[in-house]
Amino acid sequence: MRIVIAPDKFKGSLSAPEVCSHLEKGLQRGAGGNLEVLRIPVADGGEGTLDAAVGSGFTRRSALVAGPIGEPVTADFAVRGNEAVIEMAAASGLALLPAGALVGGRPGPAAARTATSLGTGQLIRAALDAGCNRIILGVGGSANTDGGAGVLQGLGARFFDAAGTELPAGGAALAHLDRIDFGGFEPRLKDTRFVLASDVDNPLMGAQGAAAIFGPQKGAKQQDVGLLDAALARFVEVLAREIGHRAIKASEAPGAGAAGGVGYAAIAVLAATRRPGIDVVLEFTGLEQRLAGADLVITGEGSLDEQSLLGKTPMGVARAAAGQGVPVIAVCGRTTLHRNQASAAGFDDVYALTELESNVDRCIAEAAQLLEQLGTQISGRLAANRLARTATTKEDLHV
Repeated sequence: MRIVIAPDKFKGSLSAPEVCSHLEKGLQRGAGGNLEVLRIPVADGGEGTLDAAVGSGFTRRSALVAGPIGEPVTADFAVRGNEAVIEMAAASGLALLPAGALVGGRPGPAAARTATSLGTGQLIRAALDAGCNRIILGVGGSANTDGGAGVLQGLGARFFDAAGTELPAGGAALAHLDRIDFGGFEPRLKDTRFVLASDVDNPLMGAQGAAAIFGPQKGAKQQDVGLLDAALARFVEVLAREIGHRAIKASEAPGAGAAGGVGYAAIAVLAATRRPGIDVVLEFTGLEQRLAGADLVITGEGSLDEQSLLGKTPMGVARAAAGQGVPVIAVCGRTTLHRNQASAAGFDDVYALTELESNVDRCIAEAAQLLEQLGTQISGRLAANRLARTATTKEDLHV
């Protein structure tokens, strides 16, 4: 039996490659090692996108870049031929904020005002140095609300106030922006194509913008949200003087508010094409082609719920499997979906770790062992179903 395992991460417990590994171990244990298993870790364009790329033949590279508040961090990216995959969280993510930027274990207001996407721009430059001219930018989990100004700084742009002083990093500083100098901007970008892998459709500013919707989870208080939104508006105004009306148009585009406004800089300056993250990942992993000859696909994520039905990883995998006529099982930490919802979404069955351990905290802490148990359970049910089908066939032959 040939099984394809194509899950997203179980956030807070296991990466997608770890999910694949532990699930396979349980499946093989239950089947006596007689299964042919293909592991294809996937993601929805956010955190985990880099793992998906490496699991599909990209080579992992690293570069020393500026972290979200300027401290040096070593960030990975992935290269295959002339194509690169950059996961923004690796350079500019909330998880990289040092302890001093946290208040009660969460991002503080100072970090919300000063966090930068500079490291992501430096990663793009590293990809250019590696010979890449097609770059997939996976956004999600970012600490910044700087409109992508940091990305542009990492690529050679300089930001000045009215006195001619270069601005410090961070979104709040953009309130004092007077001029942008693109004189030293990276010339190789002219021949580079960008794909913005994002499901976020928020504009840059306003009630549904980057500061208002995502700022609070990055530490912004109510007054910080207003300050950051006004600073982003100033950024758009000044950028429009440099590159024309497309700067204003891009601020209103779906996805401009992604990753603290990095979507805006990508669309306005880098001419990025925005695509749903899961579509981008399934394309570079070649999932559809690799499903050929499969008897079963197993996908999943930490929480399988109503949000999952809005185009997240399991749905993308289920659609690809349906196109190949391959049945799909979902595994997850927990699920809120009713059986009819799961069936309508294309899942033949759903297995949750909470079926084995009702305590959610223990589920998270012991996800690896529980996933192996679940794999063994799935193998047992698959074997029972095969036996039942064989018995039915024999009875039919006697009729």
